Amino acid sequence: MYDRILLSTDGTVASEQAESHALDLAAAHDADLYVLYVVDEDVVTAYSGDEYVDEAEGPEHGLEEHGEETLSDLRHRASEAGVDVETAMHHGRPAETIVEYADDQDTDLLVLGTKHRPEEYRALLGSVTDRVLRLTTRPATVVKTKVSE
Repeated sequence: MYDRILLSTDGTVASEQAESHALDLAAAHDADLYVLYVVDEDVVTAYSGDEYVDEAEGPEHGLEEHGEETLSDLRHRASEAGVDVETAMHHGRPAETIVEYADDQDTDLLVLGTKHRPEEYRALLGSVTDRVLRLTTRPATVVKTKVSE
């Protein structure tokens, strides 16, 4: 049923259960797992950079470092599960970048994590996952994680 599964992760608590779910799905279907970490350009450009001596100290470096750690961990977990994995880090607006990557890789399924929050919160702020679901034409599985605010 699934040959190519895309997991989009930001390495946060909201992604942990989605990561496990995607690994389990890939193993069960003998599917290739594509894992994408997006460095949010809106976060990077929100800082003036005045407080940093060089770019290696700015928010982009921190996000890239976190992304590399997240992707490395997932490569290790996939190897232990016997799942073929391809990881990628892209810069851009997360929702649009995820949808574009899914199309480029011709994935059969997107697996996304989200925090289960009160409706009032979502009405005000929304989420990357909500936007991906509106933009994509591909099947998607959303794994909700309960968080306390």
